[in-house]
Parts: sequence; C-alpha cells; structure tokens
Amino acid sequence: MKKKTTIIGIIGIVAIAVAVIVVFWVQSKKSQNPGEPEVNVSQAMDILLRDIDKSYPPTPKEVLKYYSEITCCFYNDTLTQEQLEQLAERSYELYDDELKANMTFDKYLNDLQEEVLNFQSQKIVVSGYSVSAAADVERFYEDGFEWARLYATYRLRQGTEYMYSNEVFIMRKDEDGHWKIYGFDLAKEEDMGDLDEETSKNE
Repeated sequence: MKKKTTIIGIIGIVAIAVAVIVVFWVQSKKSQNPGEPEVNVSQAMDILLRDIDKSYPPTPKEVLKYYSEITCCFYNDTLTQEQLEQLAERSYELYDDELKANMTFDKYLNDLQEEVLNFQSQKIVVSGYSVSAAADVERFYEDGFEWARLYATYRLRQGTEYMYSNEVFIMRKDEDGHWKIYGFDLAKEEDMGDLDEETSKNE
C-alpha cells in the first residue's frame, strides 16, 4: 500500500510540474499574443492535479462524485495510455483494501481497458452522472466499522439515444478516516432516493 501511495505521489508531483510549465508557457504566449483564446486544461488533467493525499474527499458523496468524474473521463476523453493508467490509479486508490485484495491493480486495469474498448466500439459515452443527495446517504455501524450506502445514476449516450445505469455503492471508513469504496452493484430504481445532478464536462 505504501509503495502504491509513493508511486501515485510521484505521478502527482510530475503532473503538477508539467501543469506549472504549461501554465507559464500559456501565460507567456498570451502576453505575446493577447488576442489568442485561453487554453483550457482538460478534465483528465484537472482530476490528476488534485492532491488527494493532502485533500482526500471528506464525505461519501464527495468520494462518489470524484469517482464518477474519473469514470466519465474513461469513457469520454481521448486518453493516452499513460493518462488512462494514471486515472485508473486514482480510481483504484478510492477502493477499500479488502476490495483491492480481491482485485489486483493489473486485473482492474486490464478489465477497464477491455470495457473502454467495448464502449468505444459501440460508440457509447458516459455523458453525465448524478449522486445521492447528502440527506439520502445511509450511514450505519457494523463489525466495528462505519459504513455508508449511497447511489449514483450514470447517463449513457449512444448517438441520439440515452440509457441510464443505476448503481448502489457501499463505502467503509478506514483507519485514516477516509471513505473507501467497498463494493458496488446495479440498483433497483425504486431504491433510489433524491439525486443531486452533477453533469460531466464532456456532455
């Protein structure tokens, strides 16, 4: 776990360094050509620039929002292999240690790449998502741990057709006080509470 955290930390530092260089380069170009439009940082880069080691999402809802943003990137952005792997590491870092013990990172990455290719072949994108409102996050205690149950709906688009995938997430608070994804599954629509809309930037 420490080795994985170190690797992620190194990747984060490199990403930040690259971003700083890009920002200075863009600013210098703007000063030379003030009429040129501003260059926007991609959603993937925005996600990778967040330092979750120092500022981990504080609530189950915020963890699920961050996880969903990454998910939207997987199926929407044209990513390099390096970006895909970096985002996969971020997503995997949100998983509970027990879930990781049953699914190595290599298997997770391999399954993810196959699913992304499958979506691309069918021209399906994840165009947005919504997560449980804070009042609908169910918290409970079991086996000496604090748990949370909450829901997300992912909006899938294929051409002009829309489909929806409802999923239930179970999270467990670890010894550092961080909420980690313990498991997830398809949910029944009648189980879904109120959802707060969070639209992907790649709509």
